[in-house]
Amino acid sequence: MKPIRNALGVAGVAAQRFVAHDGWAIASHIALSMLTSLFPFLILLAALAGLLGSATLADSAGTLIFDALPSEVANPIAGEVHRLLSEQRSGVVTVGLILALYFSSSGVESLRVGLNRAYGRREMRAWWLTRLESIGYVICAAIAMLAFALLVVLGPLLWRQAVFVAPGLETLGLTVTIGRLGITAVLITLVLIIAHKFVAAGNRPVVAVLPGIGVTMVLWFLAGLGFGFYLDRFSNAYVSTYGGLATAMVFLVFLYWFAAMFLFGGEINGTVIAARRQRLQAKMLAKQSKALAEHDQRARGGQS
Repeated sequence: MKPIRNALGVAGVAAQRFVAHDGWAIASHIALSMLTSLFPFLILLAALAGLLGSATLADSAGTLIFDALPSEVANPIAGEVHRLLSEQRSGVVTVGLILALYFSSSGVESLRVGLNRAYGRREMRAWWLTRLESIGYVICAAIAMLAFALLVVLGPLLWRQAVFVAPGLETLGLTVTIGRLGITAVLITLVLIIAHKFVAAGNRPVVAVLPGIGVTMVLWFLAGLGFGFYLDRFSNAYVSTYGGLATAMVFLVFLYWFAAMFLFGGEINGTVIAARRQRLQAKMLAKQSKALAEHDQRARGGQS
């Protein structure tokens, strides 16, 4: 029972920190930044795929992004994304690419603001340096997405060839599907580790950020199921409220809740780190007090 009480205590303190650090307001900032960063990022994907000589690769990468979302959230916007990534563009590698890089990096900057508050850190570097760092993260993310998309495109071809050579492998289709989901979970975990360890100011070991990442992954999974169930049953509520903007609002609300859970994971880590720091300080004070007491005792013994 004690571990459960400790976990509930950490969650309670993290919730208080979340409110004190304006978590709901920062979550809305992250959600809007992510929404406005998504399409510039997809344009960047299309430009890089064009440079590699495979225009369809960007479409596959875009599909991967929406495969990680509940179908009720992804389907309404996936068609527009497919149209965007299928268009032929001229000159996007110049001014358009620079603008896409800048605007897509705003999503990383919003994460930086939220995580710095969660960890109680203040960014001391110049704004242009952090912006360049965010642009670097965006470029790395785009390259990683294209590489993973290439594996996804080649994977079914290699699998069909393997089944053709060894028909007995066809019974392992479910195992392969589960393996793909596992790889997706690992990639999301790696992205969260990079965000918590490198995007936020300060230096933290990987072990210190794992508790919050675990909480975030569990909350995202449960929220994805719950949000998908809600939209499947009560989707007309958004249509009657927002009309033609229902699709955008569903996606924005989804991002808002997921951003709040991401920040709560950061607050979990911040709470645990602060508690460890307080325990270390208490031990140091106890040692100093003990040393002073022994010194005073020896001094009194010498005087007598």
